[in-house]
Amino acid sequence: MDFTLRDADSRDFETLWRIDQQCFIPGIAYSQRELAAYMSLRGAFTSVAIDPESKIVGFLVATIRRNGIGHVITIDVLKEVRRLGVGSLLLSAAEERLRKLNCDTVSLETAVDNQSALFFYKQHGYFTVKTIPRYYSNGVDALVLQKDLLSTAQAS
Repeated sequence: MDFTLRDADSRDFETLWRIDQQCFIPGIAYSQRELAAYMSLRGAFTSVAIDPESKIVGFLVATIRRNGIGHVITIDVLKEVRRLGVGSLLLSAAEERLRKLNCDTVSLETAVDNQSALFFYKQHGYFTVKTIPRYYSNGVDALVLQKDLLSTAQAS
């Protein structure tokens, strides 16, 4: 199955929020206000993955922090299309976009108990930097993961 990417627009918001609610448990899923705030951060971009029937099946929100480090805020893929390359497509495109914006490093957070996400990120060259206790509103700790974008650009 072929998936395409495009930048999100305001008409996509409700769909993106509903996908986020399906992908994450309460306490980790974003409220509408939170998701809107992250998507409208200065320097933020939101990419959506579209299936052959023009349905949004996933999205990624990323930004550049003041220190010039890229930050993946969230990556959400509907359960029915997981393991079909949607997450990899979104993440690779975001990394390339951040690289073009002169980011040499990208970071993200994931729950310490989210084994599938940890496996996914490790496959994509991310490594654990630190743990943030009680990061999520449900009290779960987060792992901060990071990737060096310069070494991966040279390897390509």
